[in-house]
Amino acid sequence: MKNLSFAFIFLVLLSCKNKKQTEVVEQTRTSGSVKILVDESFSSIIADQIMVFKSDYKHAEFAVTAGNENKIVPAFLNDSIRVIILSRMLTPQEDKIYRNRSIVPKTSRFAIDGISLLTQKDDLDSNITVEEVIAILKGTSNSGKQLVFDNAYSSTLRYFKELAQITELPKKGVYTLKNNNDVIKYVAENKNFIGVVGVNWLIANNSDMTPYIAKVKTMGVKNIKGKKGDNAYYRPDQANLISGIYPFLRNVYIINCEGRDGLGTGFANWLLSPRGQLIVLKSGLGPHKMMSRDFNLKNTK
Repeated sequence: MKNLSFAFIFLVLLSCKNKKQTEVVEQTRTSGSVKILVDESFSSIIADQIMVFKSDYKHAEFAVTAGNENKIVPAFLNDSIRVIILSRMLTPQEDKIYRNRSIVPKTSRFAIDGISLLTQKDDLDSNITVEEVIAILKGTSNSGKQLVFDNAYSSTLRYFKELAQITELPKKGVYTLKNNNDVIKYVAENKNFIGVVGVNWLIANNSDMTPYIAKVKTMGVKNIKGKKGDNAYYRPDQANLISGIYPFLRNVYIINCEGRDGLGTGFANWLLSPRGQLIVLKSGLGPHKMMSRDFNLKNTK
């Protein structure tokens, strides 16, 4: 009886050991696991890319953490996660942190995003100039218009602070909430406010936001004289993102500091592949590179 019990325990332990061995997945460009930090403005398009990638490569696992730019960059620099999606490149100081670890950051642009300005759908004034936006940010505007951003730590607010060349927001006229959905809701329910939201977030398939999105519209923006887009008011539709004529554009980058040829590298390459770029195109953003189309013409004679 004791021999039977010992044999049973041995088989159980052997089975567990074999199971653990089969669960170990080789780390390659198409298999293994990778952790990615994502600016929440681009969480939708990254989710779409990962879904299609995993449909092709069954042994690829992704752990995605989305957050505000100012919150996720420190985690990236602290070496806890080595792949990040941002709307900017690393600064020289940030780049040096990894180079001091003998790791050269690999940065690739894979999409072009626009930043939408939203107003209530029944608002007759649906156009604005870049000069007006800068004046509001500097606190010198007399238009009565007010800007609402997702939060104080977002890449969207950082973009506009750099545009206006300011380090602090004025006491009146510019406000921050918690997230992009809060901005859309606030504009839908309050007059005389302009919401600032990334195009990718706005067009994401979010059924909970449909009633609010139906109550807002994107504004046309006219650029500063002498710059592209200064001849008319342009909205952030895909054609205007691709042509670069819409004033408020930003690049979307994947920055890979894995320091090895693993899944992070494979995913970065995927984003720039024809299939990855097609997903960008279908999302409504501008792809890094427009793919050419080849047609096979048959002689009908």
